[in-house]
Amino acid sequence: MTAVVAALLSGLIPLALDGESAAESGGHGNAIAVVSIVSIAGGYLLLFVLWRYVFSAKARARRGEPPD
Repeated sequence: MTAVVAALLSGLIPLALDGESAAESGGHGNAIAVVSIVSIAGGYLLLFVLWRYVFSAKARARRGEPPD
């Protein structure tokens, strides 16, 4: 599974870094759209994890902080 993700990302990262190269080579920009969707979803997941383990009331209670 990790090898598949690594192979996919190795082909998509150059497109994400230089989006004009995909448009000039006749592509439809599907690869750039996939990279964009994955990065947005990853960002939302990171925000959820940050909220869950740092800022939630349950996390504050575990640290012994008083509730707001």
